[in-house]
Amino acid sequence: MTKYINFGIAVLAVIGLCSALWGQETAQVSPAIAAVSTYAASVAMTDGTGNADEPILTIKKRVDEVNVLFIATDRHGKFVRNLNQTDFSILDDHKPVQSIVNFRRETDLPIQMGLLVDMSASVRGRFDFEKEAATGFLQHVVRPGYDKAFVVGFNKGSHLTQDFTDNVPLLSAGVHTLNGGGGTALYDAIYKACKEKLHERADRPIRKAIIVLSDGEDNQSEVTRAQAIEMAQRSEVLIYAISTDDSGLILRGDKVLEDLAEATGGRAFFPFKMKDITHSFAAIEDELRSQYAVSYQPSDFDADGRFRSIEITALKKDLQVRARRGYYAPRQ
Repeated sequence: MTKYINFGIAVLAVIGLCSALWGQETAQVSPAIAAVSTYAASVAMTDGTGNADEPILTIKKRVDEVNVLFIATDRHGKFVRNLNQTDFSILDDHKPVQSIVNFRRETDLPIQMGLLVDMSASVRGRFDFEKEAATGFLQHVVRPGYDKAFVVGFNKGSHLTQDFTDNVPLLSAGVHTLNGGGGTALYDAIYKACKEKLHERADRPIRKAIIVLSDGEDNQSEVTRAQAIEMAQRSEVLIYAISTDDSGLILRGDKVLEDLAEATGGRAFFPFKMKDITHSFAAIEDELRSQYAVSYQPSDFDADGRFRSIEITALKKDLQVRARRGYYAPRQ
């Protein structure tokens, strides 16, 4: 009889534990683009002889939740910061979402960021000025004890000149040690930075981004543009690109930079004058501090590992939304 009483008490305890866990986890929203969590509780019960080594009952509940950061602007490209959940339509895999878990304006999330600087021969014209502008950007954005950044120079290979740190003088030194020359392996640099530095899920809400200074002309990479974009999407990284081309012409690399940025929810800049580079960095800083975050449960979700599109549109006239194109569902 004691055995069955213990069983009933254990079941009630597990149900209570799962309810508590459910309440705690649902209240927390990650800034990651897509996250799927599995919560499990298990209880080992005695058989009346004091043996508690064998698990008798396991209760599992999976919560599928997608988290997206996005930006809303008016017709002049200025940020609109006073919008609410009802101002947007959200489709996941071309279907209305099942439910909105959380919606809020994000202005002060910690940032983890990589600065990727093209060192190939094709960018030498403005190289010194770009390094100065990048250093100024890091000085404005990285807050000691709160944000972290790393610096990578790339030509035919990637060269980490400063690992993750919140020390701005070290980051500045990492930028100024970069030297130009050689080919361009842009896709490899993005792929490697996302996979090795930004792929792990954080234990708290953060914003992950890569800022690329390049002309977009890749001639050395082993991975494709699609593979670089996929790795950025899987790592939930925004890509911001600043073109180093000053010819004033529309070149092939421009489309590359636009694709990289748009696929991940970032933005590409094409500064013609030297001072415009500084303005581009200032715009990126503003964007990193001025975003919306929405967390939702998709309809008809399957943990099959495939790519699912995200479409967020503003219901108000003349508003534009910029968000990543989608995410990869986890594989069960």
